Amino acid sequence: MVEYKGRRITPEEADRLYEKAPRTYLYGLEDGKTVIDGEGLGAFLNHSCDPNCEVDEIKGRVWIFALRDIAAGEELVWDYNLYDDEEPAPCYCGSPKCRGTMYSREWMAKVRRREARKKKKRVRGKTSSSRGHEGTKEVREGSSL
Repeated sequence: MVEYKGRRITPEEADRLYEKAPRTYLYGLEDGKTVIDGEGLGAFLNHSCDPNCEVDEIKGRVWIFALRDIAAGEELVWDYNLYDDEEPAPCYCGSPKCRGTMYSREWMAKVRRREARKKKKRVRGKTSSSRGHEGTKEVREGSSL
């Protein structure tokens, strides 16, 4: 249907160029070393949790294909499946299948697991620090035991 085109840059360059940008049109290739700084029609297709298009990488080129017949005038949308970021990316697609974020289900599961581990460590830390002082005396300068 349409190719996702643009200048090829490194992830580090993309981070540097767009650090404070409110929006970007970046697409990370499967090699993890290349990002397309999107331009043209492919870069301007919107996200939906119930897409009528999908993305496929073929020999280093990114193509957006229709998943089904699309009616004249129907908006072309694909699931961005964002990953590798902590910034909020709320979704407002309005689909009954909307998951509330443009991040992929896999990424969100990873974030939830990470948060659960952090919470578990905080709980363990509080428990061990409160128990760690039982039976000890505080020695102040100039005092004797």
